[in-house]
Amino acid sequence: MLDVIMSINTAINGVVWGPIMLTLLIGTGLLLSVRMGFPQFTKFVYVMKNTIGSLFTGKSGKADESGVSPFQAVATAMAGTIGTGSITGVATALAAGGPGAIFWMWISALLGMVTKYSEIVLSLTYREKNEDGQWVGGPMYYIQNGLGMKWLAMVFAFFVAIACLGTGNATQGNSISVALESTLGINPVITGVVLMIFVGAVILGGIRRIAAINEKLVPFMAMFYVVVAAIALILNIAEVPAALATIVSEAFSLQSAAGGAAGYGVMQAMRYGFARGVFSNEAGLGSAPIAHASSSAKHPCDQAIWGMFEVFFTTIIVCTCTALVIMTTGALDTGLDGSALSIAAYNMAIPGIGGVAVTLGTVLFATSTILGWAYYGEKAIEFLFNKNRYAVLAYRVLYTLIVFVGCAGGSGSLTFIWQISDTTNGLMAIPNLIGIIGLSGIVVKTTKEYFSKAGK
Repeated sequence: MLDVIMSINTAINGVVWGPIMLTLLIGTGLLLSVRMGFPQFTKFVYVMKNTIGSLFTGKSGKADESGVSPFQAVATAMAGTIGTGSITGVATALAAGGPGAIFWMWISALLGMVTKYSEIVLSLTYREKNEDGQWVGGPMYYIQNGLGMKWLAMVFAFFVAIACLGTGNATQGNSISVALESTLGINPVITGVVLMIFVGAVILGGIRRIAAINEKLVPFMAMFYVVVAAIALILNIAEVPAALATIVSEAFSLQSAAGGAAGYGVMQAMRYGFARGVFSNEAGLGSAPIAHASSSAKHPCDQAIWGMFEVFFTTIIVCTCTALVIMTTGALDTGLDGSALSIAAYNMAIPGIGGVAVTLGTVLFATSTILGWAYYGEKAIEFLFNKNRYAVLAYRVLYTLIVFVGCAGGSGSLTFIWQISDTTNGLMAIPNLIGIIGLSGIVVKTTKEYFSKAGK
């Protein structure tokens, strides 16, 4: 039965992550970048000043009765993006696509900054208030309210509900259990039970409880991981220039260094680079805008610039740190994959401490992702079943049970889970990208008005 599922998934995966999807992802980001004058470069200083910089000036905005604060919204979104894609996903990309895959992750991030910005602009433009007076939005709302294509909105919501169980849940739980078992010898079943109880207790509290926890958890875990990575790279600083050169050269090599005699070419590096890049920052998937839509921000662009920061930090900073640590330690030659590869690399860089540190990082990253994606799935079910409370409750129960399934599967299920997740990610992206392209004129108009006002 498993072989049949894998065969079907492979066939679908070959389509959704084939040349058409790569062209659509690149093309959408490039189209939006050109039409808006490449704001990821021209407005970069403004974006950083008014996102991460605003936290130090007290101008980041506050929550109100209709939504969470802009920072709580981005923290929830980043909880979904700074997950195991930043640790396990990068390692998988290196092992399968070679060092060149990292270059294509960078490209996906630079273009994805504008794609995610556009998603959030549309999400806030077409959002609605639910029965509790709180903002709800996302691609299903701008596809329905903006394009007038309810059927496509339903398709997107269905893919989100399914993808959340794999991408945002099972893969994260699997990475946690594998990391804890390989480093601390903790039985995956025990990990599954503990994590399942914790997740169930949190998601029953809805967006406000999830946002409150992620507001504290995300900044801590992000800085913790970056500091550990910086220490590892300083200890191997002499190898960093060569690693960076290899990333660029292998991106266009006909045979990837990781592929050996099997030979992974440019398309293989691009495929894994874009797939893992999208997995790490979610630009184009349409998932993160669901969390951003809950923000109390008054103008769509005020929240959308947080999306640009989110992609930059998640992929350009965090994923690059992981990749360089793996490459500068020589861990890529061990034949390991996933979180085991990342842990081995940090153990080599910082003996006795590195493995434990990256294990803790994996646990924190993956746990926050599970919480963030629980909200995405819930909103998708809410949309599909016309806000039926029983349907939402049933999904919460199922989501909680999947946490245990992902953990208990152990390292043997890693490849299967990641391949399924790749496919569901691609299926989510298709209707969302159609929505973004179809409503790109609204994004351009809103953006020009926003940045022209008061000389922005």
